[in-house]
Amino acid sequence: MHVQEWLETVPAVSIYALVGLVIGLESLGIPLPGEIILVSSALLASQHGDINPVVLGACATAGAIIGDSIGYAIGRKGGRPLLAWLGAKFPKHFSEGHIATAERSFEKWGMWAVFFGRFIALLRIFAGPLAGVLRMPYWKFLIANVLGGIIWAGGTTAVIYYVGVVAESWLKRFSWLGLVAAVLFGLASMLIMKRRAKRMTTEREAETPAPDPVAP
Repeated sequence: MHVQEWLETVPAVSIYALVGLVIGLESLGIPLPGEIILVSSALLASQHGDINPVVLGACATAGAIIGDSIGYAIGRKGGRPLLAWLGAKFPKHFSEGHIATAERSFEKWGMWAVFFGRFIALLRIFAGPLAGVLRMPYWKFLIANVLGGIIWAGGTTAVIYYVGVVAESWLKRFSWLGLVAAVLFGLASMLIMKRRAKRMTTEREAETPAPDPVAP
């Protein structure tokens, strides 16, 4: 059975729940492919009449906002020991360099780091927990969280859905092109963040004074 044919047998409510759950967990701080799930589901909705794009966008938005809020609460309670624990458990995603890059973004942009972080794959998993760790006032976090969630999740759903409708003749089977584009976008943003994280790590190592040699 073709992938598209199999997906059309999945109940719409399961798609809504999957999108909300994956995006919520990613926003909470768990590395998951939320953007790819959202893009592929929006494309599926453009070809599957049973999936309502408005409900899909609402579920994605709710997942993003709720997940970020839970991540904020966890980060505020756990503090920096939480970041150290995450770094030990997930060194690839929560390395010192990545955290340093995210912190610098927060220092530079404040609450808007939460907003703009929604559009960058790696920052998306940091925004909520790090805002809590850095004790950002909740009202500032909430404004940026809600605006970012609506524009990113709702906007992405709307844009991809209408692209799918317009390009229906090219998307009769399954839009692997859309998925490839989403993957490439996600990889590009992650590579940029990794380069910045590596640079931050190098700068920190250069700034750290070498230990005095022990006299014999």
